[in-house]
Amino acid sequence: MASLNVGNLGEYLREQRRTAQLSLRQLADAAGVSNPYLSQIERGLRKPSAEILQQLAKALRISAETLYVQAGILDEREREELETRAVILADPSINERQKQVLLQIYESFRKENATDTPSDAPADGPRTADGSDAGTPPPSQ
Repeated sequence: MASLNVGNLGEYLREQRRTAQLSLRQLADAAGVSNPYLSQIERGLRKPSAEILQQLAKALRISAETLYVQAGILDEREREELETRAVILADPSINERQKQVLLQIYESFRKENATDTPSDAPADGPRTADGSDAGTPPPSQ
């Protein structure tokens, strides 16, 4: 995904601020930034740091990763990965050990899917225990 320009970040922030029914001054106060600085961000004149984006996201009650994508700091895939990890870590119904195991499994699947599949193997077909395609008989010897 191509990174968005700083102007789009400002427009997005303004839209989020209005949706939250906050004035520029209220958001600036809640995020701990100056009113003029926030105004410059919204008008696309300033590019805020990741830390400022995090403060703004917290004040707007949206994910910081969403703002990072808008600012071109993160791409959409990275955001999705971070949000998935956050959901797993925040789940109160599983214990810490289970969370870590689930994250390890998730990461192993991501790595497995990131590697190129051989051109003669179906990408999504079922596999047998030895890794061969389950839909075809094994080669005769």
